[in-house]
Amino acid sequence: MAGSQAWKCGAVALAVAAGLPAWAADPVLSVSATPSPAVVGSPVTLDVVVTDIVDLYAFQFSLSFAPGLLQATSVTEGTFLSTGGGTFFGGGTIDNTTGVISFVFDALLGSVPGVSGGGTLATISFNAIGAGVSPLTFSDLGFYNSALAPIALITPQGQLTVSAVPEPAPLAMLALGLAVVGWARRRAA
Repeated sequence: MAGSQAWKCGAVALAVAAGLPAWAADPVLSVSATPSPAVVGSPVTLDVVVTDIVDLYAFQFSLSFAPGLLQATSVTEGTFLSTGGGTFFGGGTIDNTTGVISFVFDALLGSVPGVSGGGTLATISFNAIGAGVSPLTFSDLGFYNSALAPIALITPQGQLTVSAVPEPAPLAMLALGLAVVGWARRRAA
């Protein structure tokens, strides 16, 4: 018991001396969609976001989705990792038949420290093609620090709702636009 407490005190002292928080929260990998909910027939973007990470040097992931609801069109690099310097990014392979984007990766170039904090790792563009709720599930996770040691992450399950009809605000704007066109036609006649 005394040895265990001595080890914890030593770890805290090392963390404080290195300028790191003594009991940092585990980093979280999540998704954020715009717009949310998505609307059938419209594009939607999905940001893959990490928070509370320390010394991120490289990462990879795969993401599955419901292919009857979403069709992936592209994967682009986020802005977070590039704050540490030059990067090497790969947008993975999109398979809209099975609903999987395989092995998206990014890594810093050279002998530089990793980045810390939070931000967007990648942005995935989709077309919403069907109504329902698509699970968004990460797999093949690999997150590494500048010593190429693995970083453990919390990855809550995500989902994206796709509605068949637009939200009320766009419908109201459409109705207002049609009313103005009708008024202009009557006035011109």
